[in-house]
Amino acid sequence: MEGEEKRKKNSISFLRRLTFYSAEPNQKKFDTFGGVFTPDVLTILGVIMFLRLGWVVGNAGFLGAVAIILLAKSVTICTGLSMSSITTNIKIGAGGAYSIISKSLGLEAGGSIGIPLYIAQTLSAALYIIGFTEGWLRVFPHHPALVVSTIAWISLLTVSYISAHLAIKVQYLIMTILGLSLISFFFTPEKATTDFILLGNFEDANFWQVFAVFFPAVTGIMAGANMSGDLKDPKRSIPLGTMSSIFVTMVIYIALAYIMAKIGTPEELRKNQMFMVDKAFWGPAVIAGIMGATLSSALGSMLGAPRVLQALAEQKTVPLHRFFAAKTKSNEPRNAIIFTGIIIEISIILGNLNFLATLITMFFLITYGMINLVVFIEQSMKIISFRPTFKIPRAVSFVGAVGSLFIMFLINPIFSIIGIVTIIALYIWLARRELQAEWGDIRGGLFLVIAERASRLAAKFPRHHITWKPDLLLPIENPELWSGPLLFIRNVIYPSGSIFAFTVRDTKVEKARTALKDLLKPIQDQGIMVNSVVLEEKQFLHGAKLVIQTLKGGTFRPNILFLTLSDDQQKDATISELIRYADSQDLGIIILRQHERVAFGMQKDVNLWLRDKSPNWHLAMLITLQLQMNWEGKINLITVADDKKDKKRLQHFLENLSDQARLPSMTDLHVLTGSFKETICSAPRGDVNIFGMMHDQVPFAFIREVMKLANSSCIFVKDSGHESALV
Repeated sequence: MEGEEKRKKNSISFLRRLTFYSAEPNQKKFDTFGGVFTPDVLTILGVIMFLRLGWVVGNAGFLGAVAIILLAKSVTICTGLSMSSITTNIKIGAGGAYSIISKSLGLEAGGSIGIPLYIAQTLSAALYIIGFTEGWLRVFPHHPALVVSTIAWISLLTVSYISAHLAIKVQYLIMTILGLSLISFFFTPEKATTDFILLGNFEDANFWQVFAVFFPAVTGIMAGANMSGDLKDPKRSIPLGTMSSIFVTMVIYIALAYIMAKIGTPEELRKNQMFMVDKAFWGPAVIAGIMGATLSSALGSMLGAPRVLQALAEQKTVPLHRFFAAKTKSNEPRNAIIFTGIIIEISIILGNLNFLATLITMFFLITYGMINLVVFIEQSMKIISFRPTFKIPRAVSFVGAVGSLFIMFLINPIFSIIGIVTIIALYIWLARRELQAEWGDIRGGLFLVIAERASRLAAKFPRHHITWKPDLLLPIENPELWSGPLLFIRNVIYPSGSIFAFTVRDTKVEKARTALKDLLKPIQDQGIMVNSVVLEEKQFLHGAKLVIQTLKGGTFRPNILFLTLSDDQQKDATISELIRYADSQDLGIIILRQHERVAFGMQKDVNLWLRDKSPNWHLAMLITLQLQMNWEGKINLITVADDKKDKKRLQHFLENLSDQARLPSMTDLHVLTGSFKETICSAPRGDVNIFGMMHDQVPFAFIREVMKLANSSCIFVKDSGHESALV
């Protein structure tokens, strides 16, 4: 019934979403060329292409430069393919990479990536504007730098504020200027040199250092994806626009490298930063291209960053989320645009942002790596919900994830660690806020897949005493009235144990299920693994046997049956039969007789009673150690000598046992003489007394009497044979 109700709710929700989308007013949205290809190309073909590609060729030679270009592009190609795959599997929302990651790994993971991505894009815009200013000052050296930067900032902010459509039209103009600058260089009047260098000597830096300098030139593939909320068809536009921009720019880079190697000497290429300007058919066109490249990159960041912020705010991931989530009727996030613009101007006024440039690159690379990782995880899980129309081999996403991490540490290990620590800190902060998404994600399924595969591996190896931990099977007759010792049970199993609780009902099953979950929630909230079930059955004993039979075949099965003994002697026969059956199924037994007035006292001292040559003490010892660890108290190891002559031998027995079992230093040894009733009254005061139990019968009368004699709660324990306190 519950599953049917959920399916109905999901169907209604799905129909409502369909109605919402169909009722959405026609907004101006972008196609593949304007919304993805153009922003990507203009962000990729930046200042490094104009001012650093010649230095790369001068050091590496033509073939070395091609190797660097292809290696750098391999990461963005893998990321582009992974992004293309996942966008054809889910309905990607606003925010591009943030939407992809949060819909797969949850809002916490999406936010921990999305917030640094927003900051990186915002600071990137400031860096690009400063880069434009430096280019401008080469032409007009007497102009004040801050004035130039501020005018450029105001112009770009105005364009992005008015509408994204105007910004795209401006980008078309910039792309035209960029194209003319490239044509001007491709038609250089310079003659070919006599010595075409295939492999350089790497005089200024080694291969990986040159690679690290060049790599930022291939980033920028997320510029179009960040516009996902403004695209007509993101599932089609993002794959097509992203991949075409990657390959077109790769061809351009290789062509430029060829011409540079053909017309320039290695020394000239390494030392002349303005090589392309000097060698072009018309130098001013290249200068215009440099300025246009920086402006277009800045404009792309100023378009993308506010949309990431608005997407973060929609899911309440950032402070002031209501303010930043607001959009105009034309789908413009103007509050986010204004705030982002202010941050950019403050960054420009502060000036030198070079020290942040590497950290910005780290955040972009982490984003690339996470997108690849998401796709790799979903491919590895082999779940039916992951069926993208654009399929890629699993090796592609794996190489993209590992390559992103490798290049991060190659560029700067310190900034890589700072970037990773920042994202982990954000994840912890967001996890504590307990964000609720409107969609599901794969996290639960991911851990289930890991658990299933781990359980298959575990099944190949026999269980050993060394891996023992307390996993309780807890029968609860009536969860609505049960007042059992939950805190004591927690201290028996914490921190690595677990509980499987069950009750048996033939009526009001749903009510019992809710009561059982509410009862166990305090333990579950402490990080302990808790499972519960309500069995529909008339007879409690028969239902309990079914539970034991079923759980025996599982990988994560209980190993101790935990029972409480009350004053109601009519239940003794049921308890006795349940113990007999659990013993036949290799379960250890714990019977708790709780003192109604004293309970567990100060929860400090544990009295463990042992008989000489008794085989039934391993479980008792292990439970004692669990309690002592959680109570941080003292253990009293006690045995009884019928004759004073045995006192020395039994003292040696306790010392030897304490040494072999590695009992804590806070352990006192006691050999008492006399009858059992006499010694229990004169024994050291304990907050709980633990005894072994006979294997052939359950002494109910004795258990009830001992509690009164000891004036404390008592536990009676029976080994299953699968425990050892000596490992």
